[in-house]
Amino acid sequence: MHKRKIAIVTGTRAEYGLLYWLMKEIEADRDLELQVIVTGMHLSPEFGLTYRLIEKDGFRINEKVDMLLSSDTPAAVTKSIGLAIIGFADTYTRLKPDIVVLLGDRYEALAAAQAAILARIPIAHIHGGEITEGAVDEAIRHSITKMSHLHFTAAEPYRKRVIQLGENPEYVYNFGAPGIENMKRVKLLSREALEEAIQCKLGAFLFLVTYHPVTLEEEGSERAMHELLHALEQYSEATILFTKPNSDADGRIIIEMLEQYALKHPDRTRLFSSMGQANYLSALSHCDAVIGNSSSGIIEAPFFRKPTVNIGKRQDGRLRVPSIIDCGETSEEIEDAIGQALSDEFKQRLNSVVSPYGEGATSQLIKDKLKQVRLEEILFKRFYDM
Repeated sequence: MHKRKIAIVTGTRAEYGLLYWLMKEIEADRDLELQVIVTGMHLSPEFGLTYRLIEKDGFRINEKVDMLLSSDTPAAVTKSIGLAIIGFADTYTRLKPDIVVLLGDRYEALAAAQAAILARIPIAHIHGGEITEGAVDEAIRHSITKMSHLHFTAAEPYRKRVIQLGENPEYVYNFGAPGIENMKRVKLLSREALEEAIQCKLGAFLFLVTYHPVTLEEEGSERAMHELLHALEQYSEATILFTKPNSDADGRIIIEMLEQYALKHPDRTRLFSSMGQANYLSALSHCDAVIGNSSSGIIEAPFFRKPTVNIGKRQDGRLRVPSIIDCGETSEEIEDAIGQALSDEFKQRLNSVVSPYGEGATSQLIKDKLKQVRLEEILFKRFYDM
């Protein structure tokens, strides 16, 4: 009997963490064949060669699509997309997947989607329908939605938005965010075990900091990063765990600044290309504040009822809960927001926080749909008018 071949595409450490349990579900189903395609940052020494983590977790990598140029200018990113489309065209020809699964809004996923649609391979998209007004990611996300045939959204408003984009409700499902499932299923480390794992003694406060380039800002990221680091200087008693940004335009500028800051404060800072899923979620569970502009502060942090200092416009438009403090990008605004997050009054508000991103059974629900959906007619999409 022909096993349905499900190709999972991953280009970043964070994306792989969200896809991990779905990959395990597909691998364990004897009627399905898991195909793993890695690309982007996973294959870059600069970003830690994180494809090795995938192999360490026991997955067989079927194909590697090398695409990143050694530059993060807009032109270099555009050329990387072109290289990726060529690589995915060859990969799909060799693997012949029945369905390609993409998550989110990265330009690696955009390239994978373009190659798949031209190869007439059905696309399943996770985390569609969301809004991030401060980044080019939004245009990429909606573009992937229109190229996709199955949609797995993280919340009900996002499901409705995908339908608003003209997608057939019969193929749009709200199964919640994969990140919620991760936090329920991963065995978290104690504070002492986390200290040993990251080789750092945790101080009076623990800050988990991730700042990505804001791709629609004309001024670039150097000024904003300078303001953030200046604000963090005011909390000398805090241990700070930095995770490096994605390989977007201006990403290398941020990395250089973080490296210099970590060298200046070796006793209380750590900079990671990839913390690993268990370490990152454990740090999230023990931290006093999540700081930066990552979606993790919007989606995952509320599950642990941790305050998020969300800086700038990158996440504008996403669902909000009371644990999130939005602030501008000046050091004064960031410092004030951190102070608010650490206050006893704000901590009391966290007890009532309820995550809007599902109950944590996402991967099995998605796997079942990938297994059961009829593929004969799915490529012939008709625009759904509301």
